[in-house]
Amino acid sequence: MASERTDELYKILLSKGYPKELCAEIAYKNMNTDYTATRMLGYLYRISNPRIEDLIDEMLAILSDRNAIIQKKEVEQAQSVINDVYQNGL
Repeated sequence: MASERTDELYKILLSKGYPKELCAEIAYKNMNTDYTATRMLGYLYRISNPRIEDLIDEMLAILSDRNAIIQKKEVEQAQSVINDVYQNGL
């Protein structure tokens, strides 16, 4: 089930005249977390009617940022385990 933010994103994309299939693809398949949907909503509030190319570019940038954050958290967790082994041994 989609979050409220994802539904809001879908409705705003539709209201701006983008094709229904594109709106569903963006909102429900790619921007399906509160974080990504909120970021895209912020973009849409700042830029009133972006071209489809710009919209897709922003979506890819948001997803790239999200992936970088996830990777950073994974590295931090791994480093924490290594530090624990150094301090306490196996």
